[in-house]
Amino acid sequence: MQVNSEVVVHAIKESVGTFEGKPFSSTTFHCEVDLKENGAGRSLGRVTRPFKLGDAKEFDKWAHLGAALPCKATATFDMDAAKEDGVKLTLVAIRPLSMVVPDAGKKAA
Repeated sequence: MQVNSEVVVHAIKESVGTFEGKPFSSTTFHCEVDLKENGAGRSLGRVTRPFKLGDAKEFDKWAHLGAALPCKATATFDMDAAKEDGVKLTLVAIRPLSMVVPDAGKKAA
C-alpha cells in the first residue's frame, strides 16, 4: 500500500564507491520523525531517520536546495506489515514542496 506524507528533510547524502569489488551508488534522505517512547524511559523531541532512494544521481536533483535545508517535501512510501505490530516504510518518491531558496532572487551587482 502506498501512502503520501509531508516530511521535513534535514540532510541528503550521496554514496558512490565499491564494496568487495562491487560498485554501489545511492542517495539517502534524512527525514524528521517522532522519537518514540519505550519501556526503558521517556523521550522528548524529534530525530531523523535515513531513507534510501535511487542512485547517486538523485542527489543532483536536490543539490541546489542545500542552503534551504531543512525543507519540507512530499514523500511517497510503500507501507508493508512487519513482524508483530511493526510497519516497514520504503521511500519510493520524494519531491520538495514549493519554496524560495535563500538568495535565489538576488542578482549579482
